[in-house]
Amino acid sequence: MRTPVVVLVLLAAVVVIVLLTAARAPLSTFNMLVAKDAGSKRLLTNVAYGSMPRQKLDIYVPTARPAARPLPVIIFFYGGAWTAGDRADYGFVGRGLAAQGFVVVIPDYRLVPEARFPAFVEDAAASVRWVRAHIGAVAGGDPDRIIVSGHSAGAYNAAMLAVDPRWLGRDHAAIRGFIGLAGPYDFAPFDDPAAIAAFGQWPDACETQPVAVAARGAPPALLASGDEDGRVRPRNSDALAEVLTRLGTTVERRRYAGIDHVRILVDLAKPLRGRAPIFDDVVAFAHAATGTSQEQKRSSMTERGTMR
Repeated sequence: MRTPVVVLVLLAAVVVIVLLTAARAPLSTFNMLVAKDAGSKRLLTNVAYGSMPRQKLDIYVPTARPAARPLPVIIFFYGGAWTAGDRADYGFVGRGLAAQGFVVVIPDYRLVPEARFPAFVEDAAASVRWVRAHIGAVAGGDPDRIIVSGHSAGAYNAAMLAVDPRWLGRDHAAIRGFIGLAGPYDFAPFDDPAAIAAFGQWPDACETQPVAVAARGAPPALLASGDEDGRVRPRNSDALAEVLTRLGTTVERRRYAGIDHVRILVDLAKPLRGRAPIFDDVVAFAHAATGTSQEQKRSSMTERGTMR
């Protein structure tokens, strides 16, 4: 039987989800209230990957570490229509994935109106280059086994890095997989105010679209969406899946019944994972893409101590 405290926390989380859906409460409230995974911690915060104020990142790791092999890395870019967002609000993502045997990096990036395309993609690329250069020394991560991932606008940022090697150059080879949750990948011509603000000044709209710039050699992709998403239509994931498959990339397409644009994110949190297998699908894909089987993961977790 759950204790009254646990029940109250769960009820509070549900209330915050309702408010989030109605855009009346910040994600920071949800992150503060929701229970986090044991077996993980935030290792470093406010780490500069560039010279600008928003070029900072946080790093999450398992609480106990195997000595033998560096851990694969997941970089998670949050959403917010390229106008809002703060890495501090995504501890529930960082803690959850780190507890599964990953080093997790959550960067901030420049936003509208300070910046327009391609600034936020350039920042995403700069954070990957920082990870490549430093993650082994500061967090025991493997710079050659990186997953780029994100939700909504953050999924767009990750997609551009994954499908167009020009952003990362030689570092593109370290990207072992791409995970996109409810991402916009095929949204030109621009008719949404957020898209117009972020991309409307660029002279060639096609150059901003993942479906148009995708090239052969992209890493395996997990493209996920909720069938009740009215903010970023699931056809975006369908379109990118079709393009990548045609180019020879392995694509896993996941559609979740009863899930909208907010729930596909917040259901990554520990108390809410029973609604749809979003978290399990993300973790399984990341382990497979980085060459860490579930059996290997369980073995490494045993070395670190039992997690609940």
